Amino acid sequence: MLKTFDLVLIGVMTATATVTYTIKHRAELKVEEVHRLEAEIKLEKDTIDLLKADWALQSQPNRLERLVNAYNEELKLQPTESTALVHAKELPMLKSEVPVPDVTEAKVSAKGATEASAKGATEASAKSATEASAKGAPDTKGAQATAKAQPIPMPAPRGEAEDADQIETGSVEE
Repeated sequence: MLKTFDLVLIGVMTATATVTYTIKHRAELKVEEVHRLEAEIKLEKDTIDLLKADWALQSQPNRLERLVNAYNEELKLQPTESTALVHAKELPMLKSEVPVPDVTEAKVSAKGATEASAKGATEASAKSATEASAKGAPDTKGAQATAKAQPIPMPAPRGEAEDADQIETGSVEE
């Protein structure tokens, strides 16, 4: 006769064996996946090595010179002049690299521009008011457009003038 406790132990052992087998099966699948990925990585590395060797073969100076001589009539190639080479610092900046104007400088510039435009607007509004009163219609749009149309000056990028005269030479790194 089997007691209830024996049946519970048999159930626990069966569940444990099932869980152990499931974990073992998943681990074997992961090992297979790791081996597959390692094989793919090795294939990619071999392909990269082959492409580097091919590039070295294709860019040999002797081969390029033969090609230039063979196709010189069609291509009309000329040597690069030393003045045509520029350093990366001499190239224009990307929009994302343009320095953001200092908030205090922008406020001072905006305040000066606003005061200057306000003086001009006052003179313009007085003149247009005189003309408008002569015509019989008030004109407020001209004064507002004059006050709003003044551009805010942007500060010049720092360090470009000094760097433009200095050209660094060096090898290109991969």
